[in-house]
Amino acid sequence: MASEAAVQKPAVDERRKGEAPIKKEFVRPPRERHHETAGDKPTPSAEGEPQTVTNPDESATATAGVKRPADEVAESGADAPKSKRRRGMNKKRGPSYSQKPAAQRLCPLLSRCELCLYAEECRFSHDVAAFMAEKPADLDGECPVFKEVGKCHFGLSCRFAKSHLSAAHENKVDMEVLSKYRPTTENTLSKELQSTLRHRRYDFTRADENVRRLDDRRDAKPVQAAAALDSTESLTCNASEPCPPEIVESSAAPETAEASAPPVKTVGCLTDEDLIKPRPAEKKTVDFSDKLYLAPLTTVGNLPFRRICKRFGADITCGEMALATQLLQGQTSEWALVKRHECEDIFGVQIAGAFPDTMTRCAQLLQETCQLDFIDINVGCPIDLIFKKGAGCALMSRTRRFQSIVTSVASVMDIPLSVKMRTGVYDRNWNAHELLPKLYDWGASLVTLHGRSREQRYTRQADWDYIGRCATMADGRYFYGNGDILSYEDFEASREMTGLSGVMLARGALIKPWVFTEIKERRHWDISSSERFDILKDFTRFGLSHWGSDSKGVESTRRFILEWLSFLHRYIPVGILEVLPQHINDRPAPYFGRDDMETLMASDNCIDWVKISEMLLGPVSDGFSFIPKHRANSYPIPVSAS
Repeated sequence: MASEAAVQKPAVDERRKGEAPIKKEFVRPPRERHHETAGDKPTPSAEGEPQTVTNPDESATATAGVKRPADEVAESGADAPKSKRRRGMNKKRGPSYSQKPAAQRLCPLLSRCELCLYAEECRFSHDVAAFMAEKPADLDGECPVFKEVGKCHFGLSCRFAKSHLSAAHENKVDMEVLSKYRPTTENTLSKELQSTLRHRRYDFTRADENVRRLDDRRDAKPVQAAAALDSTESLTCNASEPCPPEIVESSAAPETAEASAPPVKTVGCLTDEDLIKPRPAEKKTVDFSDKLYLAPLTTVGNLPFRRICKRFGADITCGEMALATQLLQGQTSEWALVKRHECEDIFGVQIAGAFPDTMTRCAQLLQETCQLDFIDINVGCPIDLIFKKGAGCALMSRTRRFQSIVTSVASVMDIPLSVKMRTGVYDRNWNAHELLPKLYDWGASLVTLHGRSREQRYTRQADWDYIGRCATMADGRYFYGNGDILSYEDFEASREMTGLSGVMLARGALIKPWVFTEIKERRHWDISSSERFDILKDFTRFGLSHWGSDSKGVESTRRFILEWLSFLHRYIPVGILEVLPQHINDRPAPYFGRDDMETLMASDNCIDWVKISEMLLGPVSDGFSFIPKHRANSYPIPVSAS
């Protein structure tokens, strides 16, 4: 069990801005960082001693022949000028795992020890002996799928096949476990639903009517306003004569002109929905007060990671950002982002889009086919791919489009609608305080504000003073703040803001997912390296159960572990810090850990992350390569297997 840190915070915080203070006994001499050239680069070993890589094509530090090709080094920006800031994503990343052509892969039916119905017309290979001869060596341990389900549906292709295959290559079945098994994951895309979406046969009548009704009302307002202005101008009088009473009444109460205007003509049958609007009390409600909210995190906020955070005390979880258009097209990769584990008691899905019709259709589809507690609209994504299409943070500068999306989406939902946004598009030209009161009127039940602008991205500190001013405008309605929460002290400082219903954690949960426990127990957890490695073991087990135990599932799990390690290595152990707490944007001087594993986990070198993954999933396969998604998290030198 973890021990509580005995280090106390001094009365005066003498830390330098941007630098995490490390105790002198753990500081080691700094090593050179080659960002502009692919020259020699010292790399920390597991024992903490630096080793020098004399050739970028032949790395002596990788346990499985990991190397760094010089041509990929140039592509990753190593020869970029010094003036160019290293920020954002590595956009030229290739796949980390190259899958063989279908003709060289074993038929899935034969892999499950079943008969193939396509015989000679099957596009996969039926040579079981050749497949078993070329298959990589099985990993040690018991198959997580077989242990959970009682039967591994990957059969021969499972990387743990020796734990459930007989000598005759027959798949074993544990009937006792299988009889008690029930699926733990919801919101999966069925073949029937996918076919219906791809052939455009899904009934979106409800969504289309709501969008059409909203457009009619919006188009009718200018006409009604012009008619009211004409009627007012026609009722004029001379200054020397008293005005008739009807003119005085019309000028004294101009706001009643719209109410007295004739109703807008609509097309179609008259239904109960046209006459009776659902009251807010009839919709499902969620208690969002005093909750810890795990932010929707692209790539790293996957289902296995959310299971880790739920175990440490996260109250609300949300799936990764999904594009509305791709959900409507039935894309399997996008529907994988809305899956929900049974441990997620308050779960939502975040969608992004630029058009009211697609967003409304997507909201109706998700509500009718998935088990959700709320739906979140992404108005904070800063990346160019989303912003230039008018989605994400771009909606903050297009108020009319923003209103149409929120209003139309809320009209088709029986569950709460939430909105996550930033302070604004441009730095110091913020408009979140102007939009916040309107969002509740448009139909939002919860609004989350990230204390940075789109232009600011993730640089500098989040402005919690501005979040506090916006919280007063929420008028007691659900309002969350987000930005730079990495300790219970940061959390308590944020809760001093009046009107704040809760706090959302994003990068802080990636750097140390046990921050939820620290907040709830109000303490600093000096977690050991063995405990941190056990967390990675649990993530590996969850990942193999989620993505599969075959070669593709193993490499997918490895890739997401490496992406998480690009954040996880930034954690500084409590016993090594000179001053508590750690700040999220502070970087430490090079330091030794209290043991070899802690030193290895503190490395910002991709090659050392691959070492950790090999401790969990065995050696990397042929054709494996990895470049971190975020440039700021590591050296820009890619890692590949020889």
